[in-house]
Amino acid sequence: MTRTNEPGELPVALLRKPEMVEACRVRDFGAIFHLVRRGAGIYPSRIASLCGLTPSRVGEVMAGKRKIVHIGVIERIADGLHIPGAMLGLASRSWELAAPAAPAPEPRPVATIDNRHAVKAVDLDDVMVLTGDVQVSQSTVSALRSLIEDQWRHDDKHGGANLRPAVVGQLRHVQNLLRRGGPSPLVAELRDIAAELARLAGWAYFDARQYSTARGYFTEALSIAREAGDRQFVANVPSCMSLQATYEGEAGAREAAALAQAAQDAARGTETSSLIMSMLHMREAFAQAMLGDGGSCHRSVEKAHELFASARDEGPAPRWVQYFDETKLIVDAGIAFAQLGETRKQLEEARKAEPLITEGLRREHHEQRRGRAFHALWLANTQLRQGAVEAACRTASTALDMASAVDSPRINAHVQDFQARLRPYARETAVIALEAHLRQQRS
Repeated sequence: MTRTNEPGELPVALLRKPEMVEACRVRDFGAIFHLVRRGAGIYPSRIASLCGLTPSRVGEVMAGKRKIVHIGVIERIADGLHIPGAMLGLASRSWELAAPAAPAPEPRPVATIDNRHAVKAVDLDDVMVLTGDVQVSQSTVSALRSLIEDQWRHDDKHGGANLRPAVVGQLRHVQNLLRRGGPSPLVAELRDIAAELARLAGWAYFDARQYSTARGYFTEALSIAREAGDRQFVANVPSCMSLQATYEGEAGAREAAALAQAAQDAARGTETSSLIMSMLHMREAFAQAMLGDGGSCHRSVEKAHELFASARDEGPAPRWVQYFDETKLIVDAGIAFAQLGETRKQLEEARKAEPLITEGLRREHHEQRRGRAFHALWLANTQLRQGAVEAACRTASTALDMASAVDSPRINAHVQDFQARLRPYARETAVIALEAHLRQQRS
């Protein structure tokens, strides 16, 4: 089985749970699949895909109607879900990291480690331990927050896929600092930073279209935020999960609507929550559009506008939601209507969407390349839906230029989807020119 996801598919906390350890020991795959669903947010259909099984077989195993005993299938499950071989009584799998080298009695500073072969034998966690022997101060916290802000800016400009190693490394570093414990008043701030880094890691994997891994990090962020009692950030994480779920078909769209509503419940009644609630209602609008529920989609968009207006009378919202400005409100409403038009095959919705997305693109900062490329592709789709093939290809060509400096498999998937929609028009000059543009970019 070919595997594209990286090691670490399942959260370490899940692999360490006594019930998971026992289920693996006795090879109770029904229990394992249930634990994976609850602990990592991986749907049974995704389990089936990762492990080379049929969804019906996974369902029967989870229902206790079938057992898995064939060693080849067990190995596929170990590789598909990245369960260490030893937990299932197997030899170590090829994807498992090499055992960390024994630490020297007096390790040198990381900056002096220049032997590339030695570095390969050292697990990242061990490296982060070496860099963690510093006294945590307010300066440490400020530097970490500044790094996170820089990474979000990088995400806007260049996409999130290439951020993954740096963000996961920083997350482990902060977790090492937290494991020291102690009465430091900065522990709460470090916990907030860990939650944000876990969310950023989830987002980076989402942008890389590694959805299962993304869910693992989102789940971790949610756990940290709940432990900290931060209801607003607790709402923030399922809002990200809701957006991701809209990429996973009709079942995902239903999950997306439920996640958006749960996030609203978490944020409701908290201080200065109107902007957060506005963003969350727009997330619900996306999900309802995917489900083709026009009434609910329009009501959610209207509620988002109403709450956005109320936010002007409140104090500053949390920094993580301040990206949701008037421009974002406009363009997201356009995308919701465009998706509704696609789902329900209605030109009227596409006509509503086009001026909104156009206005959003006009307002957006030129350095928001990933977002602008994404929005331009949505605009091209709405134009194509209305039969304006030449205009759609011009817009898509602009989107390709915006995306050329962005490392975002999610954007690449939207480009491929748009290409597929152009097939009925393959002989038209504008389409031929666009395909040539795309080949030139890829060469």
